[in-house]
Amino acid sequence: MNNEPKTIKKFGTFGGVFTPTLLTILGVIMYLRLGWVVGNAGLLGAWLIIIISFLITLCTALSMSAITTNIRIGAGGAYAIVSQALGLEVGGSLGIPRYISQGLAVTMYIFGFREGWLGIFPEHNAFLVDIIVFVILYTIAYISANLAIKTQYFIMAVIVLSLVSITIAAYEGSMTIPTSDALSWGSFKGSMENNFSGSNFWIVFAVFFPAATGIMAGANMSGELEKPKRSIPRGTLWAIGVSFVIYMLLAFWISRSATEEELLTDYYIMVDKAFFGPLVIAGILGATFSSALASIVGSSRILFAMGEHRVLPYSGFLSGQSKNGQPRNAMIITGLLIFLTLLLRNINAVAPLVTLFFLITYAMINIVVIIEQNLGLISYRPIFKIHNWVPWFGLFSSVFAMFIINPSISLISIVIVLMVYWYLSRQNLETPFEDVRSGLFVSFAEWAAKHTWGMKKMQQRAWKANLIVPVRDVNGLKGNFEFLRNIAKPRGSIKLLGIEPFSASSSLASELEAISAAFREKEVFSSSSVIHTEEFAKGINNSNQALQGAFFRPNIVFLNLQDHDNYETELRPVMKESIRLEIGVLLYLAHPAALLGQRNIINVWVSDRRGQWNLGWDIGNLDLSILVAYKLKMNWGARIRLITVVNNPDEEQNAKDFLKTLTSLARLPQTLTEVFIGDFYTVIKNAPNADLNIFGMDEDLKFNFVKEMSNKTKSSCLFVRDSGHESILA
Repeated sequence: MNNEPKTIKKFGTFGGVFTPTLLTILGVIMYLRLGWVVGNAGLLGAWLIIIISFLITLCTALSMSAITTNIRIGAGGAYAIVSQALGLEVGGSLGIPRYISQGLAVTMYIFGFREGWLGIFPEHNAFLVDIIVFVILYTIAYISANLAIKTQYFIMAVIVLSLVSITIAAYEGSMTIPTSDALSWGSFKGSMENNFSGSNFWIVFAVFFPAATGIMAGANMSGELEKPKRSIPRGTLWAIGVSFVIYMLLAFWISRSATEEELLTDYYIMVDKAFFGPLVIAGILGATFSSALASIVGSSRILFAMGEHRVLPYSGFLSGQSKNGQPRNAMIITGLLIFLTLLLRNINAVAPLVTLFFLITYAMINIVVIIEQNLGLISYRPIFKIHNWVPWFGLFSSVFAMFIINPSISLISIVIVLMVYWYLSRQNLETPFEDVRSGLFVSFAEWAAKHTWGMKKMQQRAWKANLIVPVRDVNGLKGNFEFLRNIAKPRGSIKLLGIEPFSASSSLASELEAISAAFREKEVFSSSSVIHTEEFAKGINNSNQALQGAFFRPNIVFLNLQDHDNYETELRPVMKESIRLEIGVLLYLAHPAALLGQRNIINVWVSDRRGQWNLGWDIGNLDLSILVAYKLKMNWGARIRLITVVNNPDEEQNAKDFLKTLTSLARLPQTLTEVFIGDFYTVIKNAPNADLNIFGMDEDLKFNFVKEMSNKTKSSCLFVRDSGHESILA
C-alpha cells in the first residue's frame, strides 16, 4: 500500500506563488507600522526605506529566479536550491534553523492576530484566542495545501477591500495636508516605547525591513507547483512589484492624511483615517492570519524535504505522506513546535532571529548564483538570465541589512548555521543529486595550476609525496599497502598503474580500484588505471612521458623488486627514464625474513663527500632519502639515524660537523648520527641494526649491490634517487 503513487494537488503561478508571497509581504507592518515609519522618516525618508528594502529582496528574488530556472527544484524552496548547489550539509545548515525560525514566525503572527483581535474584543482571554487561532490554522494546513490556498484567496479579498476603503477615503478628501508639506525628510523623534527620545534612519529601516522579507513564501511550495521554473520567477516578481507599488502609494496617502504627531502616537492611524475602519481591522487580522498560514504550510514542506534527504534523525517518519501527498508527519512535528512556542507567551528575545535567518537564506541563494556564474560550467544556463552584479548586490545588501538590524543577534545566527553545518558534515550524508561542489573544487585546482605552473622553486616548499606505483602482482601491492600509505600520508597521493596484456576476463582494474578505495578510506588520496602492453618497462615509461604535460603529476616512481622481476630489462629502463624525466625513484627490496621489523629505527646512509663538507642548498642525492625517512618517522613513531663512512680518518670531524649541521638545518629533532672510518663494505657488515636502510642510487645501480645490501644489513632496503625538485632544507 505504501508503494502506491501519491496524488498531489499541483498549483499554478497565481495560487501557489503570487498569492502567498503577496499576502506575506502585505502584512501587519503595512497596517500598524508604516504610519510610524512615515512619521519618523518623513515621506521622502519612508520612500527611501521602502526602495532600499525592496531592492535588497528584489536582487535575491532575481537570483532565486535564475537558479530555479536552471535546476529541477524539489520540495523545500530555498533549502532545495542551496542543497542542490552546495550539498546537503550546507542546505541542511540553512534548512534546520530556517525551519525553526519559520515556526517561531507562525507564533509571532498568531500573537499579532491576537493583539488585533483584543483591540476589537478586549474582554476576551488572550491565551484562549491564541489557541483557537492555532487550531484553526493547523486544521486548514493539515487537511491540505489546497484548502490553505483557497483560504488565502478569501483573505486576499479582505485585504483588497481594506485597500479599497483607504482609496475611498483618499477620494473623499482624507488627504488634507498639502503635498509640499508632506514631501519632507523626517525629524526621527522615536516612538512611545522610548518616550520619543529619538531614532535614526537605520533604526526605522530595521523596523520596516521585515515587511519585505516574504519573498520565499511561494518558493517554499516548490514541490507542489505544476511548473516551478515558470511559477516561482513570475509569481515572486509580480508579488514584489505589486506590493512595492502599494507600499509607496500608502506611504504617500498616510503622509497627506495625518499629522506627524498622529503618525508617531497612533499605531492604528490607518484604521482611523480609512473610509470604513472595520475593513482595515479585518485586513490586519487577515494579514496576520495569512502570513501564519503560509509559514506553517511552508515550514512543514522544508521539514518534509529534509526528511526525504535523510538530513535529520527519524527521517523515514518525517518524509511520510498521506494518500493525497500531504506531508502529514512533518505537519505533526511542526504543529507541536508551534504549540510549544505558544506556551512561551513572549518570544521577543528570539524574534530578530526570524528576520535574520531570512537574510542568511537570501545571502546563501545569492552565493549559489555567484558560484554558478563564476565557475563557467556549461550546466549553468538558466532560462531567466540576470547580470553578474545582481547576486553580488543581493549578497552584500543582505549581510548589510543583517548587521543594521541587530549585529549581536546576526553573529549568533551565523554561529548557529555554522554549528549545524559542523554537525551535518560529520554525518556522512548521501546526496541523491549532483551538486556544484566538484566543479567548485576543480575550478580552484585549475586556478592554482595556472598560477603555479612552472614555479619550480615553490614546489620544494610545497613538496608532497605523489607516488606512481606500477602493479602487475596485486599480492605484492597488498603486502606494501601500509608502507606506501606511510610514505604518502598526510596530503600525498598514490596512483596505481596496472600493467598487463589485454584480456577481456582480467580483474586487475577492479582489484586496483578496490585497493585505491582502501587508501582513500585511510586518508590517502588514490586513483588507479590500467595500461595494456606486453612490455612492463615500456608501459611505465610511456605513462610517465604522457603525464609530463599534466600539472598534478606523480613525482616519485615506486618500484617493488620481487623475485619474478627481470632487473635489467624491466626495472633499470624505468629507473633511467625516470631520472631523465626528473622523477624521483624509490626501489624497494623487502627482506624475506625481517620485512619492516618493529619500525623503530630508520638508517639513512650518507655518501662520503670526500672533502666537500660545506653544506649549501644542493646537498646531492640526499633530499628525497631524508624526506621519505622523515615521513616514515612521523607515521611510525620511529627514529632516524644518519650514517656516513669515510676512508680518511682526518675527515671524521668534518663528517660529524656536516651531519650535525644537516640535522639542524633540516629540522630533524632527536636524530641520531654515526660516522664510521674504513671501507664501506666492511662497515656495512657491522652496521647498527635498523628496520629499514635507505641508500642513495646512482644512474648505474647494479642488481648485485641491491641484493648485497639487503643481505648484509639483514633488513629491508630502499634505494632512492632524487628528482632534483625536492629539498629537505626548504
